[in-house]
Amino acid sequence: MSNKPVSHETNEKLLNRRKFLGAAGAVGAGTLLAGCAPGMTGGAMAQGSMDKKPNLDGTIFNFALNLEYLEAAFYLAAVGRLEELDAVGGNSSKVILPAGFTGKGGAGIKFESADVAAYANEIASDELNHVRIIRKVLGKGAVEQPMIDLGPAFLAAGNAASGGAITGFNPFANDLFFLHGAFIFEDVGVSAYKGAARLLTDTSAGGNLENAAGILAVEAYHAGQIRTLLYQQRNTQVTPALKVSDVVAAISNLRDSVDGASDVDQGIVDAAGGANIVLADGNSIAFSRTPVRWATSSS
Repeated sequence: MSNKPVSHETNEKLLNRRKFLGAAGAVGAGTLLAGCAPGMTGGAMAQGSMDKKPNLDGTIFNFALNLEYLEAAFYLAAVGRLEELDAVGGNSSKVILPAGFTGKGGAGIKFESADVAAYANEIASDELNHVRIIRKVLGKGAVEQPMIDLGPAFLAAGNAASGGAITGFNPFANDLFFLHGAFIFEDVGVSAYKGAARLLTDTSAGGNLENAAGILAVEAYHAGQIRTLLYQQRNTQVTPALKVSDVVAAISNLRDSVDGASDVDQGIVDAAGGANIVLADGNSIAFSRTPVRWATSSS
C-alpha cells in the first residue's frame, strides 16, 4: 500500500525534510554515530558469526540508544517525569521544550482522558527502561545523549506535514496533539530495530539479537497502540480542511520521503477506507529501515 507523495516545490521539500527529521529526533550521520563503539565490550559474542560479518553490535545499539533517548524524553515530559531521564544516564537539560512547559515535577500534559494518560505513563516507563538497559550493555561505549528538540522542531514538522495548514503545533498541548507527536517517530523505532536485526552478530541466548527483538516487540506494541488511538479519532477535524486521518497520512508521506524511492510507510486508513493499524507490506511483514539509511538520509 502506498500514499501519494506530498506536493511541494523541490527546495521547500528538501527544507521540510530536514525540519521533519529534527522533530523526529534523527540527527546527522556525524552526530548520530559520533562516539559509537566499534563493537560491544563485554558479554558473549558468537565467534562463528563474527568471522562471517563485521561486529557492528556496539554501533547499532548506540543508534538504538539515540532513538530511545528521544522517545524517553518525549513521553517522560508528556507525563511530567522528565527529570527521571537523568537517573539513567540521559540529560534532561539537553531537551528543548515549548516555552512555558517544563515536563518535570508532575507538570505534564493536562490529559482529558485518564486512559491516554495511563498509556503515556506506561510507555514513558518502558522507554526509560530501554535507555537504562542499553546504556548498561554498552558500558563506557555508550554514546552521550544529543540535544533533543521537542519544541521548535515540532512546530516545523506540523507545518511541513500539513502544507502550512497547521501552525503552532505543540505535542504537549492536548491528548490529540500528543498522539500526533508520538506517531511521528513510533513506527520509525519498529522499522529501525527490524532493519538492524540482521546486522547483529551476537545470536547467543539472552544476547544482543534476542534483546533487540524483545525491544522491537515492545516498540511495536507502542506503535500499534498509538495508531489505534488515532484511528479511533480518524474523522475528527484538526483544521477545517484536514481530518486526523489526513494529518497522519501527511506525516507518513513526509516520513517516507526521506527513504528514497522505497515505500516503507503507511497511514492509518487503507486505500479502501478501512483500518490500517498494522504497518506492514503485502505479506504482512513489518518494513525495515537500517541505521545506515537513516543516518544517510538525515545528513
